[in-house]
Amino acid sequence: MATASFPRNTLQGEQIPPLQSIELFAGAGGLGMGFSGCGVQHQAVVEWSKHACETLRINKRYGVKPIAHWADVTEGDVRHFDFSGFAGLDLITGGPPCQPFSMGGKHRGFLDERDMFPQAVRAIREVRPKAFVFENVKGLTRASFYNYFNYIQLQLEYPSLQARVGEEWLEHLGRLEQHKTAGGHSEYHVVARLVNAADYGVPQKRERVFFVGFRADIHRPWTFPSKTHSSDALLRDQWVTGDYWERHKVAKRSRPECPITNSKKMLALRDSEELYLPWQTVRDAINDLPDPEQHPTLLFQAHKFQPGARSYPGHTGSPLDEPAKALKAGDHGVPGGENMLRRVDGSIRYFTVRECARIQTFPDEFVFEGSWGEIMRQLGNAVPVKLAQHVADAVCNQLRAVA
Repeated sequence: MATASFPRNTLQGEQIPPLQSIELFAGAGGLGMGFSGCGVQHQAVVEWSKHACETLRINKRYGVKPIAHWADVTEGDVRHFDFSGFAGLDLITGGPPCQPFSMGGKHRGFLDERDMFPQAVRAIREVRPKAFVFENVKGLTRASFYNYFNYIQLQLEYPSLQARVGEEWLEHLGRLEQHKTAGGHSEYHVVARLVNAADYGVPQKRERVFFVGFRADIHRPWTFPSKTHSSDALLRDQWVTGDYWERHKVAKRSRPECPITNSKKMLALRDSEELYLPWQTVRDAINDLPDPEQHPTLLFQAHKFQPGARSYPGHTGSPLDEPAKALKAGDHGVPGGENMLRRVDGSIRYFTVRECARIQTFPDEFVFEGSWGEIMRQLGNAVPVKLAQHVADAVCNQLRAVA
């Protein structure tokens, strides 16, 4: 079972003072939960989707850790949120809406009014937090968005150098570049990293961009956390030692064909050192859940069979013995092939809500509000909690080291 765990906020038996934050574009709470699990208290939580807000409210009301200790969610447009009462807070975190840059979107990018990065920069400018963490989709790194990607980084580095009224973004980019090359002192030291969630123990091949910044006056060397899991370690576990199949009690006749056809690759796996843990697979995540189609049950919350799954080119489902393909919100909330399971015999079905939550490493007690399509939208847009915890741990350790 690949659900998140939340460590106690202690160090060698002593209570650690909590860090204070604002969580913007909170969605279903994946990123915020990762930070809360590392001893962060969200003093404000902002989200525009009424269904996502209700999801957060329900879990807070039910006492689901760590949402139970969050501030009440503010439902509304972040463009109207007043940051004046939060000056000097430790952290701002969030996932600005990703539709403009999603590979499944319309690719309008900086021309799209749904781009909320300007509001993320406004929050930094007005709050002046010690650090910030923003997450976005891989599509932002596409070559056609290179200039805008650079524009985002420079705005995060110099949030006080804001655009003038009526100034086009390329003109603003030019002023930022000129300021930097003229030796302007950075307000924040910013790093950006494209990561695969599977490399951090999430049972999903989900590539995302993280922007992490620390205020220049508290600077200390920092790097993005190293990966903990690998594809080669999974292949070794499955096809060299066979431990994976023994652990799951899978008979040889029920296993897929070995994907390794290169003898040199097999020898390299046999001789390799175990530097990483194996990638987590769909089977690892959901193995203790009964198949909802073949063995329906009410014993597991939100684990209900959803009919209508169909396979077509490019949408063939996620193999049981690999990390899942990246879950997606889908067009109008209707999931596609990325949200389907492909069994070893080739048959397919939709993942249940509970299975998707497992794949996104939400705790089993977490409840989602809305219709099936709406819940899939929340899950498809979420940050995996376990990935968020890895980032949060590294960022929070840095902040505590400079306190």
